[in-house]
Order: sequence, then structure tokens, then C-alpha cells
Amino acid sequence: MGAEFVQFSLTPILIGALAGIACALPGNFLILRRQAQIGDAISHVVLPGIVVAFLITGMVSAVPMLIGAAGAAIVAVILIEVVKRLGRIEPGAAMGVVFTTLFAAGVLLLEQSDTSNVHLDVEHALMGNLESLIWFRAEGWHSLVDPVALAGLPPELGRISLVCAIVVVLTVIFWRWLKIATFDEGFAQALGIPAAALGFGLVITAAIAAVAAFDAVGSIIVIAMFICPPAAARLMTNCLETQIWWSVAFAVLSAVLGYVLAGYGPLWLGGENAVSAAGMIATVSGIILGLACLYGPHRLRVGANRENASP
Repeated sequence: MGAEFVQFSLTPILIGALAGIACALPGNFLILRRQAQIGDAISHVVLPGIVVAFLITGMVSAVPMLIGAAGAAIVAVILIEVVKRLGRIEPGAAMGVVFTTLFAAGVLLLEQSDTSNVHLDVEHALMGNLESLIWFRAEGWHSLVDPVALAGLPPELGRISLVCAIVVVLTVIFWRWLKIATFDEGFAQALGIPAAALGFGLVITAAIAAVAAFDAVGSIIVIAMFICPPAAARLMTNCLETQIWWSVAFAVLSAVLGYVLAGYGPLWLGGENAVSAAGMIATVSGIILGLACLYGPHRLRVGANRENASP
């Protein structure tokens, strides 16, 4: 049983958990800044950027994907300004129009492109491929210290581990600046903190996390993890440091419980086939948020201003 778990379940769970953490950490600050829609927007923009990068380079790799996503983000910002000015509508409405349009364009490009030689299609873009990221060379827990077996780890695990580590390090390094600028941007500027540059860096970090997570877990989990764990954590505490830990715990719990329920839940209920791991992980994160809204110690904060929080 242990050998089967290490081979078939350990790496997908780790990848899901690391992707959740990488998205949840910047998601905390985006939510407190009332910019949660940016996380959703990044998830939508990533798809057409990655597809265009694949069509140009003919390969699915980290650097072209990141460049493609960054280019798509720039195009999206320009289009938002155009729609906002020409249509004379509020920024939120302009964002909704542009990002949904770009995401639909990405789906159409995928359907019309020849992606038969790589694992890149509409289902992969939405749901990822967690179930296929198994560790073929693993023979049990002792494989964790076997160099030959470790060489056969899915490359997605290494990529998301590196990006997650970068996000954690950046959060620690800029923690004081982020905390001050998030709760009082005017005070941060008075202290000489480059609040605008910090906000831009936060969005860039979120975009990098989204690109790294996209290949393995798909856009559904990326969208869910940017919002659900941080929002649920926001309802559990009035302290930012504690909120960060709650969000990490909720992200990991969603990944572990979601993957287990996707594989074994239908069997427990008498079904014959498993369901999408990505879809179930996103569902579990939504359920956790729902429970936090109903029973969280600070559930009355829903809709309250960020000024009511404590840094």
C-alpha cells in the first residue's frame, strides 16, 4: 500500500499543494487590497499567452510560457484601457469583458491548433494533468533517498517547487513593506516605500505562480487557489501573520482532501470511475470557504472594509 501511494499519489498531491501555496500567498495581499479579481484575470490571460507561445516555438517549456503569459498580460492591460475609455464603463466591467474574451480566444486557438504531439488541449488547460504526474521509478518510501529514483520525478514537481520557494522568499523579504502598503498605502509612501512598484511586483509574482501552476493543475485550480484559501483565512483571524498560515493550511488541505476524494470518493459512493482531481480540489477549496463564511470566528467581516483588519 505504501509503495502504491508513493508511486501514484505522492507527487500529484505535492504538486497540487505547492501550486496552492504559491497562488495563496500573493492571493492574501490581493484580497486585502480589494484586487482579488486580478488573480482571476491572470488565470484567464495565461491561457492565450501560453497557446501563442506554443504556436510560435512549437514546444511547451517554462520560459516561452512565461514570456507568452507576460505578453498576453500587457495586451490585456492595453485592451482594458481602450474598452474603459471608448465604452466609458467602470474598470471592473472592462476587466470582465477583456479577460473572458481573451480566455475564450485561447480556448478557440487550442481547438483549432495541432497539439497532437504535446499534452496541450482544452481539457488540459482547464483541468491540468495531475493524475498523470506519477512517479514511475518509485518503489516505496525508501525511493525518497534513492538518487536513481529521484531522477525520475515528474519535472512539474521541480518547477512548481522552485516557484513556490521563490514566492515564499519574496514574501519574507518584502513582508514589512507588503504589510504596511496593503493596509495604508499613503503611510507607506510617506515612509519612502515604493507602493506602486510593490503592487506591480505583487501582480508579477502572482503571474509567475499562475504560469508555473498552469501546466500541471490547469486554470481551474489556479483561479480557486488565488481566492478561496486566502478568503477563508481572512474569516478565521484578525492578524495578517495568522491569516497567511491559515491560507497555507487551507491550500494544502484542499489539495490533499480533493485528490483523495477525486480518486476514492466515487468508489465509496458506489461509482466506478474517478473524477477530475483538479475539479475536486477546487470544489473542496470552495467548500472550505463556504464553511468559513458560516462558522468562521470573523464571518461577520464578509463585505467589511480592509481597515477593520489588523496588520
